[in-house]
Amino acid sequence: MTYNTGPHIVRDSLNKAVTSELDDANLPMAEPLATAQVRRAGEGRAIEPTPSSPAATMPTGPGIARGTPEFRRTVVAMLAAGFTTFALMYCVQPVLPEFVREFGISPATASLSLSLTTGIMGVAMLGVSLLSEAVGRRGLMILSMALAAVLTLASAFLPGWTTFLISRALLGIAFAGLPALSMAYLGEEMEAEALGLAMGLYVGGTAVGGMTGRLLTAWLTDLVSWRFAVGAIGAAGVLAALLFWRMLPPSRRFVPEPGGTRASLAAFTAHLRDGTLLRLFSVGFVVLGAIVALYNYIGFRLMAAPYDLSQAVVGLIFVVYLLGVGASGWAGQLSGRIGRATLLRGSIAVMIVGAAITLIRPLPLIVLGIAIVTAAFFAAHSVASGWVALHTRAGKAQSASLYLCFYYLGSSLAGWAGGLFWEGIGWPGVVVFASALLGLGVVLASQLPRIAPAQVGRG
Repeated sequence: MTYNTGPHIVRDSLNKAVTSELDDANLPMAEPLATAQVRRAGEGRAIEPTPSSPAATMPTGPGIARGTPEFRRTVVAMLAAGFTTFALMYCVQPVLPEFVREFGISPATASLSLSLTTGIMGVAMLGVSLLSEAVGRRGLMILSMALAAVLTLASAFLPGWTTFLISRALLGIAFAGLPALSMAYLGEEMEAEALGLAMGLYVGGTAVGGMTGRLLTAWLTDLVSWRFAVGAIGAAGVLAALLFWRMLPPSRRFVPEPGGTRASLAAFTAHLRDGTLLRLFSVGFVVLGAIVALYNYIGFRLMAAPYDLSQAVVGLIFVVYLLGVGASGWAGQLSGRIGRATLLRGSIAVMIVGAAITLIRPLPLIVLGIAIVTAAFFAAHSVASGWVALHTRAGKAQSASLYLCFYYLGSSLAGWAGGLFWEGIGWPGVVVFASALLGLGVVLASQLPRIAPAQVGRG
């Protein structure tokens, strides 16, 4: 996700709107665009120029008001985009064992079908966000959604593993145009009082889409085949792309930014030199990396002896992902009482406890452990991403983009590396690997108050 970053009012209004947790807007944060920390806008305050935009100017045209036909069209379009994007992205996760059987590859190699997508997407977001400053959001989003859907549909018919991986790598590039631009479009086009609801519905759509994509793929794979399942998800994506194109209103408040690229690159560099931000980016890397490693290989464990569960039954474990919707909102409220640093450290530590519980043999305890890891992950992610927005005084768009870049690189690299531990040691190896990552996260979170105690907000 990214936000407009040029020398006009859109960027400055987003700098004010995207500076607190979702609890300020009474909205849950969910996967994986949860880094959009939405607060109520329209507080009647004057827009203040930032150091990089000393002469902000107003965009032309009225914003989209809540309750209007344009608002309803936008919400429908964004729900379709959020739901479909993460259904397409994560549909391969529950069928990694099927890839191992059909293509004769290792579990770590099978995980590349997800790791390549998320890793390439994380890096490509940075470039797409810069491109959108010149050419606008709507056209890039439509192109991104259509390409992602067609690539997913086509991948179901590719005969070999190499060609399938190439299609998933190209998906990473295609996906970058949606998380990177959806929030920017809403921030520019919506009136202040409509922004919170629109963003919250979009974020909720991403969470439900990620869960549904996993569940539907697992169920259809058990019933027919993984190729049929991926093809069905891709076909649904094509229909959603058509709906998105027909429903999303044209941009009326976008202002192209001449010379904006140089300022954006300077902001990227400055953020990477900021010790507080770099640690928060790294926290995003380790927490998503750990949970993806656990989710990637739990299916291998549960489909083997002594559990011997079917693909469809194993897919049901992804239902616990819905815990994240409530956990992120709860974390936003709790951080105001006990502090961000304490909550961040505690959430990561609870993830370690949950991972350890999965080592116990009874199936209900394994599910309980995964549920604990999931809820604690969303709490940690909520706090870390919100802290990024609060700490950043200028260039919030770039700091948010960098957080997402680290976040998805964690998914890519750790999701793959966890497979090496599975192959060498089995499930205990995956848990040790994930716990080591999370231990690093606790260390990083413990250093935050000592770096910049004056800039951590309520935490």
